[in-house]
Amino acid sequence: MTAIPSRPPGRSRRALRALLILAAVVFLVLFLVLPLAAVFAEALRKGAHVYLTSIDQPNAYSAIRLTLLVAAIAVPLNLVFGVAAAWAVARFEFPGKALLGALIDLPFSISPVIAGLIYVLLFGAQGWLGPWLTSHDIKIIFAVPGLILASVFVTLPFVARELIPLMQAQGSEEEEAARVLGASGWQMFFRVTLPKIRWALLYGVLLCNARAMGEFGAVSVVSGMIRGLTTTMPLEIEMRYNEYDYVGAFAVASLLALLALVTLAAKTALEWRYSEELAAHAPGGH
Repeated sequence: MTAIPSRPPGRSRRALRALLILAAVVFLVLFLVLPLAAVFAEALRKGAHVYLTSIDQPNAYSAIRLTLLVAAIAVPLNLVFGVAAAWAVARFEFPGKALLGALIDLPFSISPVIAGLIYVLLFGAQGWLGPWLTSHDIKIIFAVPGLILASVFVTLPFVARELIPLMQAQGSEEEEAARVLGASGWQMFFRVTLPKIRWALLYGVLLCNARAMGEFGAVSVVSGMIRGLTTTMPLEIEMRYNEYDYVGAFAVASLLALLALVTLAAKTALEWRYSEELAAHAPGGH
């Protein structure tokens, strides 16, 4: 009876690996590269002159400035909150710790539209605090403060959720040693904790910034769509699209995509430049 030759195990593994890589590449091309290419192709469909003319408008400049302003305020606020929340959750045991963790994740489970509606019910003209705000001439809804509040809410978890698992995995032995040696709380944070978490902190800030610039649902509810005053780039894109200004809509969308690509390029460059240091500060690294 003749034995049937078996296929070498190594060949099967190589074939499976090649198949998985091919599937991943096809998926990325279909769902990431092609849509992104379509945005730029549609924006430049009528030529570079029309593209530049669509961007070189007061409403576009206002939307860009407002988007950057909202991100510039919301991201630092969430950076401070994220570090403080991660420090508390990872380093201390206290009543309500599980509740704090659930509250951090709350923006992930609530629709952004509902988040915006919450602020309308609180600060709108007919809301709980609306009459008091109106009597003191304080505008939150349909004004820049409302956009900032909505953006802070939807981006709240990103920094904290990047830091908490890392800080829990790293442990607190080095911080305890620093305290024993006489370091103050600030010295311990800046000289011991921050160097260990700075890359995770950077990733959280990048994610937070990307979400703040691209947020639509919550911002659309509290903005009132006042063109030139409360329209961010995503809102400007929708308004132009609804007005059948397709080239203008895709032109602004291409700028928003470029901001995301610049953020991604900065993250990739930092990973490449400091790859050895990243590996050393990873949990289990030496």
